[in-house]
Amino acid sequence: MTHSPADHSHHDHSHAPEVTSTNERKVLISLVLISVFMVVELVGGLISGSLALLADAGHMLSDALALALAYAAFRFGRRSADQQRTFGYARLEVVAGFVNSLTLFAIVLWILYEAWQRFQSPYEILAGPMLGVAVAGLIVNLVVIWILTRGDAEHVNIRGALLHAVGDLLGSVGAVGAAIIIAYTGWTPIDPILSVLVSMLILRSAWKLLKASLHILLEGAPEGASADDIKSHLLNVDGVSDVSHVHVWSLTSGKALATLHVTPVDAKDARNVVAAVEAALHQRFGISHATIAVDWEDTAKCSLATVETSDHAHNCSEEHGPQDLQVRAKP
Repeated sequence: MTHSPADHSHHDHSHAPEVTSTNERKVLISLVLISVFMVVELVGGLISGSLALLADAGHMLSDALALALAYAAFRFGRRSADQQRTFGYARLEVVAGFVNSLTLFAIVLWILYEAWQRFQSPYEILAGPMLGVAVAGLIVNLVVIWILTRGDAEHVNIRGALLHAVGDLLGSVGAVGAAIIIAYTGWTPIDPILSVLVSMLILRSAWKLLKASLHILLEGAPEGASADDIKSHLLNVDGVSDVSHVHVWSLTSGKALATLHVTPVDAKDARNVVAAVEAALHQRFGISHATIAVDWEDTAKCSLATVETSDHAHNCSEEHGPQDLQVRAKP
């Protein structure tokens, strides 16, 4: 027994998550602000001779590149799924987050190298221009952070851009502190010292972002939704006898998917079991799309059938004996 195409015409099986215009707009505004002030800070660093300002300008350059990547990823993410990319382009956002983390590591290495050079050959720093630019940078970074924390701040790409902005903020705070100390004491080594301290904080953030984005790219299970966790939970669902072949991963930030096999206690109750499993996956683990194969031991004579949990069900007739159903949960 088969369905005609019309039977499924009212369903939308596109799995590509929606990319919001709000996230896209936040990234674009932040990109413009960071790019403009990056030039100001670079000029200020060259004039004053401050490594703290130059380091922060370099970090702002990485911010601008990261935000440009994020914006491009959002634009691509709006493309619809096609025959070659059935999940759409949403994972480009995770790739951008991964690149963001790598640029942070590169900036840290550059800061450490420049700091070592400054320790070897200290030179005069103009505290006045340094302080003025640092305070302005502090204000710009606070504005950018405020923009990025409005709404979906846990999105992996927004989080990446936010970590960059926080790193910039710390750099600006360090530059302000260094400028004040130099103005009152003339002790210039404080400039590279504070730059190194800021780079350590940036390194910690970069490591967290690298792990989070790489985990998604490697098809890792979302936090709190391991295969063992899912199996243990589903074995408590009424009508479920066994759970096997569990695979769970994230398509992008906050979009979990899963495939698994379940064995019902009563073969005739397969439809209700699948509906209960689908609900349990969504309520307990936030899994919005699951492909569930229903099987049991004496499988064979009945042809494979596909069941939509929301409406249509194929049932082998009694004369065909035990059945093997693959049930696709409605996304």
